[in-house]
Amino acid sequence: MGRQRQPLIAERLLDECTDYALEHGLPDRLEPLVRATGTSARMLLYHFDTRDGLLRAILRQARKHQLDAFGDLLRVRPDEEYTVTLARAWTAMTGPDGQPYLRMFGQLREDAEQHLWPGFRRIATTDWLGPLEDGLRTIGRPESATLVLAVIRGLLMDLDATGDTTRTDRAFHDLLIALEHAPGDERTAATRAIPRQQRDRREQYPER
Repeated sequence: MGRQRQPLIAERLLDECTDYALEHGLPDRLEPLVRATGTSARMLLYHFDTRDGLLRAILRQARKHQLDAFGDLLRVRPDEEYTVTLARAWTAMTGPDGQPYLRMFGQLREDAEQHLWPGFRRIATTDWLGPLEDGLRTIGRPESATLVLAVIRGLLMDLDATGDTTRTDRAFHDLLIALEHAPGDERTAATRAIPRQQRDRREQYPER
């Protein structure tokens, strides 16, 4: 009779593999994950059946973490204008805590076959529409959720390709002003939030 699998061990191995993949990228071989966990390829395959089975588990675990983190950033805060919430979310998503997820899932979106996660591109889009609609409804703009999401996705691709945080931050700032219909030179919540966060980003990452 075969040995029973131990869920706690599998969970620990998956956490360690996920941490490695978020820091270094999703590997196409088992060896980097073997070194990261200090176990053997045989043990990883024992718990996850195949290499692709382990990679799928890593992607789903990382996606769960991303949904929790980014979902919290996008949630409505009763005492805060939603454009300010979006400004903070953008800074966090494109900062050091958010970048590992953007790299991993950008890599997955570029996989034309998507054999590890069929339909991921669609899921990765529709996941965020609900939270954005809820938030934008508080400023009377729920119908703008698709537009806002499209701009965010486009700017993230731009940032990944160019590393130009100043230009992409400014473009997101312009989107927030448009959402608020800022009249003339009036400084709205959006116009106050982004320049301050751009300054903080420059102070934290002066080399950019």
